[in-house]
Amino acid sequence: MRQHSHVLVCGGTGCTSGGCKALTAELKKQLAVNNLTEEVGLIVTGCFGLCALGPVVVIYPEGSFYEKVKVADIAEIVSEHLVKGKPVERLLHTEGSGDTEVQSFADTSFYKSQLRVALRLCGLIDPECIDEYIGYDGYTAYPKAVAMSRQQVIDTIKDSGLRGRGGAGFSSGLKWQFAHDAPGKQKYVVVNADEGDPGAFMDRSILEGDPHAVIEAMMIAGYAIGATKGVVYVRAEYPIAVGRLEIALKQARQYGILGKNAMGLKNDFDIEIRLGAGAFVCGEETALLASAEGRRGEPRQRPPFPAIKGMFDMPTLINNVETIANITQIINNGAEWFKGIGTEKSKGTKVFALGGKIKNIGLVEIPMGTTLRTVVEEIGGGCPKGKKFKAAQTGGPSGGCIPASHMDIPIDFDSLVSIGSMMGSGGLIVLDEDNCMVDIAKFFLEFTVDESCGKCTPCRVGNKRLLEILEKLTDGKGEQGDIEKMEKLCHYIKENSLCGLGQTAPNPVLSTLKYFRDEYDAHVCDKKCPSGVCKNLLSFSILDNCIGCTLCKRVCPVDAISGELKQLHTIDQAKCIKCGLCVDKCPKKSIIK
Repeated sequence: MRQHSHVLVCGGTGCTSGGCKALTAELKKQLAVNNLTEEVGLIVTGCFGLCALGPVVVIYPEGSFYEKVKVADIAEIVSEHLVKGKPVERLLHTEGSGDTEVQSFADTSFYKSQLRVALRLCGLIDPECIDEYIGYDGYTAYPKAVAMSRQQVIDTIKDSGLRGRGGAGFSSGLKWQFAHDAPGKQKYVVVNADEGDPGAFMDRSILEGDPHAVIEAMMIAGYAIGATKGVVYVRAEYPIAVGRLEIALKQARQYGILGKNAMGLKNDFDIEIRLGAGAFVCGEETALLASAEGRRGEPRQRPPFPAIKGMFDMPTLINNVETIANITQIINNGAEWFKGIGTEKSKGTKVFALGGKIKNIGLVEIPMGTTLRTVVEEIGGGCPKGKKFKAAQTGGPSGGCIPASHMDIPIDFDSLVSIGSMMGSGGLIVLDEDNCMVDIAKFFLEFTVDESCGKCTPCRVGNKRLLEILEKLTDGKGEQGDIEKMEKLCHYIKENSLCGLGQTAPNPVLSTLKYFRDEYDAHVCDKKCPSGVCKNLLSFSILDNCIGCTLCKRVCPVDAISGELKQLHTIDQAKCIKCGLCVDKCPKKSIIK
């Protein structure tokens, strides 16, 4: 029987944690109760993107977009929408002030400015069904590639202008060329899925939502450079991604797509999964290879580069998940099509994990050259509670801050570098007026100090000393000359560290110093945190308009507040732990910091 409707349930990590499995079970039950099992298709997909509104359910052909769905809502959705044809208005996604219903999934402001290439099928197909991938032109790019010479495939990738999405932005075609030209009895294609930036989930979502696109692209890369073996290095902390990739590999072998004489096209290729333990340094390609081989994940000197001497000392092509996810579309649509997207030097799209002080937290894919303002205000919906946008941190611990004064900068490789930031792998953390930029720099440096492998002194010792100075500043113990000492140390670490982790670790410090120097000066000279974040620099006081309601006194966990009913209260600064509970509870806003 032909199915008249399809119910798509987001099965990404975010919605899974929000209870999508229970929703799916209830949907099956209610479809059976209403005799709709044969008429309505139920599909668990990968990430839709709007993670802030999960669990998400979309019903086609209408495209009705239901947000924050609960198990208790399922019976009504089935009985009203699927049986009677009446969408459940109270569950439909709303925008603006909350009174404008968005009937269609495609009509949301979140999606209007996006262009999905790497995320083309995420949220659209069942990632555990190979037939659905095939139904959307899956496994058609590989035969096209094999019909070309190896050099023609590489030239197509070169001509497309695709650059690596893992952080460095190096030409993907040149990387393929180097691996192709290197002599070796065995060559490898390695996909880096060791996504370790705080708040980043781009690669994980692609593996969860469209694993076959990664498999097919690896096959194309294997043909192009003359490799017969592929490895996906993925952290074990991504169980859904790993599970779906395992299912996809099994299906591809059953269909004769992977293995000996892959797809009957006289080219052998197979893929295995290597699990990482979640070390950030293993995102660096030489450390990744060491870990994949079973050794300690530490970087080594380059050259030789992995394209010449990589996995088991053989020529190895390493691309991250997002980079490789573009390959099938380039082969199917041509280099000129891909070049038509983006800017002169940054072609195609870029996927970002949008997080922090932003309404529409989620996964977005935009054409290169889209402005930061478009991402924050149109796609992201702006900062919550009417707060003022202050900065955006791109590139995670390796990146830098973009201040509000550069909000109209186009997001592409070169533009971000020109203002002291970088694209990185795609984390984009939005900061508002309540964020302290000194504290933000300290947060990212704490992460890199903890994740350093310790192999080289500039990173192991230098970043630790840099963190100690930041801790002095946020503790109110900063001294004249500390800021200048930090700047000098930052440049030393960047110039002398062995790998990218150490070389980029000072970036958050340098970029915040560049654009928010006044906040550093306030911490040192005035012993104040302008944003009121650094607790040791806070001092709470009660104004004369205190009505003596005693609420602040009752919530104080350390009895630092004294005063009688209907009398002015006072705070004992020696006892106060700066928790802020009194500020939150005061009905007259009489307590300031």
